[in-house]
Amino acid sequence: MPKSLTWDDAEDIGILLSETHPEIDPLTVRFTDLHRYVTGLPDFHGDPTASNEGKLEAIQMAWHEEVQDRTQG
Repeated sequence: MPKSLTWDDAEDIGILLSETHPEIDPLTVRFTDLHRYVTGLPDFHGDPTASNEGKLEAIQMAWHEEVQDRTQG
């Protein structure tokens, strides 16, 4: 059974975003678009209004690290 994701699951969300949007450089994504990408994930069940800049930044950095691992590994 897939995990039900919330805003606190930055690493898992970062992995999913790297798989869902492999063509995007996470460091170029605006937080408004990042919010839309996260809430659009099938396994995301968090409150869309519960995000904040810190949570979005953590997700963006986790996504960036995942891209780095994939492209340099």
